[in-house]
Amino acid sequence: MPFDGRLLSGVTVLSAVIEAGTIARAADALGLTASAVSRAISRLEARVGVRLLERTTRSLSLTDEGRRFYERVGPHLAGIEEAATEASGSAGIVRGRLRVNVDPFFSRIVLSSHIRTFLVQHPQVSLELLMRDAIGDLGAGGFDLALRFGEPPQGSLVARKLVETRVLTVASPAYIAEHGRPRHPSEVPDHDCIGFYDAANQRPFDWEFRKGKEVLPVKVSARVLVSDVGAMLSACVAGAGIAQILQLGSSHLVQSGALVNLFPEWSGEMFPLYALFPSRQHQPAKVRSFIDFCLGVIARENA
Repeated sequence: MPFDGRLLSGVTVLSAVIEAGTIARAADALGLTASAVSRAISRLEARVGVRLLERTTRSLSLTDEGRRFYERVGPHLAGIEEAATEASGSAGIVRGRLRVNVDPFFSRIVLSSHIRTFLVQHPQVSLELLMRDAIGDLGAGGFDLALRFGEPPQGSLVARKLVETRVLTVASPAYIAEHGRPRHPSEVPDHDCIGFYDAANQRPFDWEFRKGKEVLPVKVSARVLVSDVGAMLSACVAGAGIAQILQLGSSHLVQSGALVNLFPEWSGEMFPLYALFPSRQHQPAKVRSFIDFCLGVIARENA
């Protein structure tokens, strides 16, 4: 069967539309008119025999058939780009757009203050850090990788553990002075607690304490429930209640005395951070460099 160059051209236009979010922005990126982009999408839809995009005056989105189609062809487009890069002899050059699906906690508390350093080190890279509560489909979303806390999902993603961070149970000196310090984790339900909302599972995170092999689940009724880690830390420092936080990115608050680690001997629970990639044999230099950069940031935060 002869190669259909028009099909590849149409898929390239579809990819640009998905990444840009609008036909107008995709047209600017491709150097085409908006009507030319719309015609290319229409020709592609006629070629494959299904509607790929739902288009309105305000937005566009993939249909179910379009999402399945793009999940199949997206990795091949990336492979073509990587092959061209290798053929040009520049596989080791860190350049291009890097699109990262990043955990909101890691982005705000750990990574954001170091981003300028990465950009200075790699002036040919443009970086998109998009905070998402769920991983979703990396290929369909046009992401090069994801950074997520917790165990990786089952499926085709390649996972690399970057660090394990300890879970601390903390309160401010002001809270302790007013309400007293619990002597054992079993006393925590008698105190005001600050819960953190798990958007992926649509419920607050469970609390548990670990000492060696001993695991103690504790059911708390949070008086304050938040979905933003900055709000949780600020409320805890202000004395609103007891909270469970990750040591990574927060240890300076304990070291400075702004927060008190209530149960050092029960801080055995560990929470992993993973880098997740679409299933590809070779990672571009920009991805490898970003992971190395994140590992350096983590090492400094844990120092």
